[in-house]
Amino acid sequence: MEDSISDIIFRARNNYTPPKLSSETDNIRQKLSQKPMGNSYIFADEAGCFTFNRNQNVSKYFIICTVTTKDLGVGHALQELRHQLLWDKFDIGDFFHATVDSQAVRDRVFQEILKYDFQVQATICEKAKAQPHIRQDKSRFYKYPWFYQFKHGVTKHVDKNTRVLITAASIGTKKERATFTTALSDVMSQTIHNIQWAVDFRPSNCDPCLQLADYCAWAIQRKWERGDNRSYDLIKNRISYEYELWKNGKQLYY
Repeated sequence: MEDSISDIIFRARNNYTPPKLSSETDNIRQKLSQKPMGNSYIFADEAGCFTFNRNQNVSKYFIICTVTTKDLGVGHALQELRHQLLWDKFDIGDFFHATVDSQAVRDRVFQEILKYDFQVQATICEKAKAQPHIRQDKSRFYKYPWFYQFKHGVTKHVDKNTRVLITAASIGTKKERATFTTALSDVMSQTIHNIQWAVDFRPSNCDPCLQLADYCAWAIQRKWERGDNRSYDLIKNRISYEYELWKNGKQLYY
């Protein structure tokens, strides 16, 4: 007696063993199940100079300021704001720069940037407290606040499943910028682990988000250098880290 079709199907179902997937197929499935990698952005600027004396117009402090965000919308908004200010007949420069912008322009910039989500971190160095071996060259001095900034202030804002792009406002000569890039890359390798990252130095006029960092650095500098909290108070609830590096130091070296 021949088996019925239902008998054949029944035996096939009960005796069926699915083929083993290749390791390559397993890897593909694993990658597809992972969450897509996002991007984190860090924009950095500094306030103060590398001159170590008490002459007139020499800053008392050197300040590293970073802005962390996952949304570049604030940069697009600053570009649109520039267009609107031109329509409104404001006198503005080639790009937003807090030191030279009028108070009316600064008011509009702060009003606009506070619509967006970002956090600010700052490390403040009283330059006279820097030991001579620390300030023997610019890159060595530059690296100190960057290390503490990243280790204690920035890494908490970097998710494990993101790539990190740090864009810093370019300073100094071409040779100095190369040295600063090396110093910053070394800091990144020491403080950010198992995360893809890249470093970029560029002029502030090339990226509106660097102009955001400029405004935040300027506001913090005004507080420390002049006791002027007007602009600082506007962003203080965005400041997640503000640390005076040599606060407990007693000796002044000049």
